Amino acid sequence: MTATIHVGPLQPRHRSRIEEIVRATGVFSKDEIGVAVELFDEALGSRLSALGGNELTADGREPRADYEFIGAFDGDELIGYVCFGATPSTDRTYDLYWIAVHPDAQGAGAGAALMSEVERLLWERRARLVIIETSSRDDYAPTRRFYHKRGYQETARLRDFYAPGDDRVVLTKRVGVHQPPPYE
Repeated sequence: MTATIHVGPLQPRHRSRIEEIVRATGVFSKDEIGVAVELFDEALGSRLSALGGNELTADGREPRADYEFIGAFDGDELIGYVCFGATPSTDRTYDLYWIAVHPDAQGAGAGAALMSEVERLLWERRARLVIIETSSRDDYAPTRRFYHKRGYQETARLRDFYAPGDDRVVLTKRVGVHQPPPYE
């Protein structure tokens, strides 16, 4: 594996590779794998619909899907992806829903490249806060260490949320220091 990782948009042809990546990690259940693919389908469908309709938001921008996807590529091969989106009914808060890198590519910088791109985009959007929810299971320890190295801090823990002994761990990071928009 070469270290020529770059990030870019995902296309419909990446659907099966996303499923393959999520499955290969070995940490997601069958139901979670299905959700990952459903979110991709929803995001892609929303994007295609928006582009076909040439609709703009009230402020003149193209609409965004609830879920946005970015891929990490080694050459032309998709090796990882991230899914994130604006948290409804909040002031510039975003959720990072999924990040997955194929085990053959882990440790090569794909996850860091994806997180850097998400944070760059959110900085441009004047985001305020990023929320990540993950598991407390031992097989998620490397994932939690990855987030901690990137400056995310545990701010909440819901005991036995996913299953007995499997807590929901909530991590947060302030993306930038922006002034709130003026309210009229």
